[in-house]
Amino acid sequence: MKYLFSFFCIAFFSSTIYSISAQNSIDNSQDFLNRSPIYDYSELQLNNTDTIPGFDSKLNKLKITGTIYKSDGITPAKDVILYIDQADENGDFDLRYTNEKRYVHNRGWIKTDIDGTYTFYTYIPGNDRRYNQMQQLFPIVKEPSKDAYEIASFLFDDDPFLTKMCRKRMAKKGDPSRILKLKNVDGIKVVQKNIVLSSDLDNTK
Repeated sequence: MKYLFSFFCIAFFSSTIYSISAQNSIDNSQDFLNRSPIYDYSELQLNNTDTIPGFDSKLNKLKITGTIYKSDGITPAKDVILYIDQADENGDFDLRYTNEKRYVHNRGWIKTDIDGTYTFYTYIPGNDRRYNQMQQLFPIVKEPSKDAYEIASFLFDDDPFLTKMCRKRMAKKGDPSRILKLKNVDGIKVVQKNIVLSSDLDNTK
């Protein structure tokens, strides 16, 4: 079994296993069927707080909140759209269709205001044991006047599939902050996850 875990960890870092919705190329195309799911929102509905479908009925409720900063890591980033989607509590993606386009039902969008803060009310996704899939939230970011881009998925510190090998690899990559360490607050799991946007130089790599 440990060899399966090791294989998964290597595969995870060489080619991130991503949700079905993120298989679409990320661009500014107006072609509804091909564009990234981050664009499938109503501008009138966006604010800095959103609730993922299914939140009310789930046992492992989660509040994830934080500040999105510009690439300097200091200045709050205004008018940034953050999209996330995720598997359900069994590790399966609830796939649905709108106008023939397939999407993940358990998803949400926020748009930061002047202080750069955001909050999602969601739940802890399950593991897909068929593929040794870790518990993950899959984010995409859209800055004003820039194309959308994926950022590293958010992981969970107490996930049994998050092995020591995976943690070491993330430490070498300088990306341990993607691991969420949850706290219990009034019957709900709570975590703060700040995000620093990529610089233009990062986006050209």
